[in-house]
Parts: sequence; structure tokens; C-alpha cells
Amino acid sequence: MRTMRTYFFCAMFSFITFLNSGSATLQVGFYRSTCPSAESVIRKAVNKAVAKNPGIGAGLIRMHFHDCFVRGCDASILLDSTPGNPSEKEHPANNPSLRGFEVIDEAKAELESLCPQKVSCADILAFAARDSAYKLGSINYAVPAGRRDGLVSLKDEPSQDLPPFFFNAQQLEANFARKGLSLDEMVTLSGAHSIGVSHCSSFSNRLYSFNATHTQDPSMDTKLATQLKSKCPNNGGTSDPTVPLDLVTPNRLDNKYYTNLKNHRGLLTSDQTLSNSPSTANIVRSNANNGGAWANKFAAAMVKMGSIDVLTGNEGEIRRKCRVVN
Repeated sequence: MRTMRTYFFCAMFSFITFLNSGSATLQVGFYRSTCPSAESVIRKAVNKAVAKNPGIGAGLIRMHFHDCFVRGCDASILLDSTPGNPSEKEHPANNPSLRGFEVIDEAKAELESLCPQKVSCADILAFAARDSAYKLGSINYAVPAGRRDGLVSLKDEPSQDLPPFFFNAQQLEANFARKGLSLDEMVTLSGAHSIGVSHCSSFSNRLYSFNATHTQDPSMDTKLATQLKSKCPNNGGTSDPTVPLDLVTPNRLDNKYYTNLKNHRGLLTSDQTLSNSPSTANIVRSNANNGGAWANKFAAAMVKMGSIDVLTGNEGEIRRKCRVVN
């Protein structure tokens, strides 16, 4: 059995902080004095859940991404709807596909009993995403913390910020650039699609109704298309099964995602376009050829993503429960 290396991206972040627009900063070891057990409590909750269902790890990484791209990393994705105010959770990009809310709730409940109103839900989510990457891919990195929780969550806002599954490489580059992330970081973070699943409806057009010339997307490997058709019937939407995004190592966060793209075996248009587009094809090849380098880049990009438009200092609040404002 192949021995998996553990990729550490900690030293670089041990002595630096990440500035936000205010005067306060995110810091590694933020809870060292106020809640020393914070990170271990969160990792325990994540490990328990992911051991039972690896899909939860994929869900927590995706949830962190969906949180940070909408209003910044402020845990707005965790808020439940209130009468007359549907929250981000209800947006089709999140409902019913987002998973892992109960893991955040469990960690928060224990932390509130140990350190009342010290650890933010936004930080819990950032730590949980890191712990999922470690559990599923042996990718570890230090998480600068000190985020505060937001007070607002609006159903319509994800449409403005989250990239849909049909975006091409240029549209994805522009979407990530608006959040301060580079082209390389966009391609690197897309490697999170090495884990998790997709509903057939997100790629069925590539199988049955691609365009006026081709019923099936000619850029998709024909054997993969045949395999997917057996799992995704052309039934007019009466059922919408899920399929692993990476059929090679579906529960392992690794660089096989990029190998799949090189072999025309990406499920989503927004994935396959990275290998087909001149601006990103070389990055895909590089990540496919060097898993260790990709893992280090992934760790760094996750830290940078986790600093998008954060609330710190006296901004926002520390929620007592992650699903509701205080």
C-alpha cells in the first residue's frame, strides 16, 4: 500500500498574519489563551463524522468556499432562514447539496460549554475545512483565526458570487479575481473536486443535449460518457442521482482530479474547461504531474481564501449558536 506523505504548509504561516480592511488581523494560534482546546475539539468532531461518511469532509470544504465567496468568511452560510428572510442556505447552489452543518453544530456546542462565546462559527468552519483536507488528503496547514460572525444572510446573494457549473475558464478566472485570487489559485482550489459528488443534472447536457451539432459533448471521454449514462438516465428530470466527481479516488483529496481532466474525464463543464483552455492547461498539467507541489499550493490557497473580507475586532459578533444571530 502506498504511503501517503503529509504535506505541511505551517512554517510560513507561523509568523505572519493576514490583514483585513480593518485594523485587526487574523493570527495563527488566536485561541491559545482564550480557548486552548478549540482546534482539537473541532478536529475530533470532523474526524468522527468523516470516518463515518467521507462525503461530509467534501461538504465542509465546499461549505467554507461558499461561505467565503458570499459576504466573506463570516459564517453567513450557517444561518437559518427567518420569517420573511430566506437565507443563503435556501439558494439552489446550497440546497439541498451542502452537507456538514451538524458537524459545525456539534463542535460549537462543545466549545460553548468549554469557552462560552470565545470561538466564532466562522473560525470553526475554517478549521473544519482544514481538518477535512487533512483527513481525506493528508494536507495540513496552520489556520490564522480571529474571524467574527456576520449578522446577515440573504438567499439571492450566492447568485452574484458563486461560479455556476457551466462557467468557462475565462469566466472562472474573472470570478475568482474579484475575490483577490489568482488564475493559478483558481485552478488549484478547483482540485477540491477530487472529492464529493455531483447531481446528474449538473452535467447531463454533456451526455444528451450538448449543442445543435453534437448530442454528446465530444470533449468527454466516450467510455466515461457511457458509464455516466448508465447512472444518469435521460428521464426528463424525474430523478437526479449523484455521481462522484472523481471516479478514480472518490474519497481521496489528491491530484487525480487533474489527471482526469487531462484524460477528458471531468464531469462538469467548469472542470473540463480548465484542461481545454490555453490559459489554464499548463497549470492542470503541472498539478497532474506533481501531487506534492499541488498539495502545498492548495494549502496556501485555502489560507488565502479564508481571509476574504473577514470581520475582526469589534465587527460582527461571536454567535452562541451558529444557526442564529444572538
